[in-house]
Amino acid sequence: MRHGYIKTAAATPYITVADCRANGEEIIRLIREMEKEHTKVMVFPELCITGYTCQDLFLQRRLLDSAWETLMRIAADTADVDALIFLGVPVRNKGKLYNAAAVLNRGEILGLVPKSYLPNYGEFYEQRHFVSGLGCLEFMSINGKKIPFGTNLLFVCEELQELIVAAEICEDLWVNMPPSVIHAQAGANLIVNLSASNEMVGKDSYRRSLVSGQSARLVCGYVYANAGEGESTQDLVFGGQNMIAENGSILAEGERFKNGIVYSEIDVQRLNDERKRLTTWQSCEDSDHLRISFHLKMEETKLTRQYSRYPFVPSKKSERDLRCDEILNIQAMGLKKRLDHIHCHKATVGLSGGLDSTLALLVIARAFDLSGADRKDIHCITMPCFGTTDRTYQNACKLSECLGATLSEINIKDAVNVHFRDISHDPSVHDVTYENSQARERTQILMDSANQDGSLLVGTGDLSELALGWATYNGDHMSMYGVNASVPKTLVRHLVHYYADTCGDQKLTEVLMDILDTPVSPELLPPKDGKIAQKTEDLVGPYELHDFYLYYMLRAGFDPEKIYRLACRTFEGVYSKETIYKWLRTFCWRFFAQQFKRSCLPDGPKVGSVAVSPRGDLRMSSDSSAAMWMEQLDRMKEELKLEI
Repeated sequence: MRHGYIKTAAATPYITVADCRANGEEIIRLIREMEKEHTKVMVFPELCITGYTCQDLFLQRRLLDSAWETLMRIAADTADVDALIFLGVPVRNKGKLYNAAAVLNRGEILGLVPKSYLPNYGEFYEQRHFVSGLGCLEFMSINGKKIPFGTNLLFVCEELQELIVAAEICEDLWVNMPPSVIHAQAGANLIVNLSASNEMVGKDSYRRSLVSGQSARLVCGYVYANAGEGESTQDLVFGGQNMIAENGSILAEGERFKNGIVYSEIDVQRLNDERKRLTTWQSCEDSDHLRISFHLKMEETKLTRQYSRYPFVPSKKSERDLRCDEILNIQAMGLKKRLDHIHCHKATVGLSGGLDSTLALLVIARAFDLSGADRKDIHCITMPCFGTTDRTYQNACKLSECLGATLSEINIKDAVNVHFRDISHDPSVHDVTYENSQARERTQILMDSANQDGSLLVGTGDLSELALGWATYNGDHMSMYGVNASVPKTLVRHLVHYYADTCGDQKLTEVLMDILDTPVSPELLPPKDGKIAQKTEDLVGPYELHDFYLYYMLRAGFDPEKIYRLACRTFEGVYSKETIYKWLRTFCWRFFAQQFKRSCLPDGPKVGSVAVSPRGDLRMSSDSSAAMWMEQLDRMKEELKLEI
């Protein structure tokens, strides 16, 4: 359970209708199977001990006696199981019959949670047999112990106080005010649902949207266990659509019409941190919920859930294309509004033939098209110097031509050499002064040219560069409006690729594909044999790693140890553990050291959930110390015996 991960499972047993003994044996078998996977929260379907489709047999004493006897036997037989187990069972209490969830832990019955909302429409007739437990909270005597019976029960792990579990049953999720809402407000961050939801055409997608939507709305984990094969098919079919969700994402889903178990790990630390981040999250500490302790052995949870190597980029092409088009529109609309506001329909951009400036030009072109402006008023300036290669130069020229923009070439070698003479810098010394002088000369030209034209200078720097501080202060760091400011490098590539795939211009597509194939470089050092000599990722590390670190540090708030753990799992076979550690250390150090550059960023549109604007998304002092982060990294290096 290190880092807050809890192994959960939703299991669908093969039910024999009204044969509680057989059902109990099947349930115990599945519990033992889940135990082998070190599952800590196990969830079974609604009325799984009897079968949901018993109909009027629920009025038979023999069935109810057998169900209770089976529950006692399951509790006794699982006394050695280190888990919190939820089972569906009919419960008699004070002359009434309830559809309930029994909650077991290490052989003890901790509580009984009755169903709040009983459907009595369409194919459902639950009110014929059961009564609602909505709002009740009392105690039943079971084997000489007082056991809480009520809807408002919270199960709190003694060993990991951050884990708080609550239950609802099937229809409870489908109503306009599900019990899970008040459970979450009272502190529950893991909701389990014991369900018997039959199959109909299209119902699976609606059910999935309910589960994912509720987990997002409540910022919680949600484990949904559904009845499946074995239930009576007299009039209905049950498909066993088991799901595990976390904050809007389906982590695992079972194959319909095939009984089985789905597993995944819920990150309760992240859920709790997300609730703290959301100032609109409503908690209710004065709720009338009863908190019940349970115990779990502390051990490291083996992760099975997958983390994308590219958290900013959808994995499915259809979703990715929609996202790319949406982002390009957001960027373009942001620029269009700025141009409209200042009554200007001219733009200037420095065009290097690299990815970032290419994306900026594509955005400008779309903004001009949206406003009906003439693309000839887009002034592209290419400024070759010591490190410029013919490949990037030619691509810059071809790109501006394909888009119908106006291109100017201003060679800055002489100006930079004059500057070197003025500050007494030896041009043969290729240090930071040598590099930054070129970047600042380019920015000066762009600013002054924009003034000449009465145009807006559009910046090209992206989110990944801003996170690393990989920009020359008051050089490429500065512009009048930065359209790429919240677009990470891994996403820049996909945006340009999407444009190449959809532009309908073969010549433009060829240029864009060659730009995509060009190594990322600031081109500030002289080329070797006509090829780029300075590759950014050789200097600061792979951008796919840095974007991974960036997402989980800023969006999720993870510490270096947790990020390292996820990165090693996600990039296994791609990068060594030493490489992952090396660049994580670089990222953390640079992120803190370079905040002063982010504190004075130009305006630019936010396109995703992670941004570093000092006016909203990242309020961080430029003097913040990285000491605690670096201390943890130092300790990790020693503990893991990494050879760096």
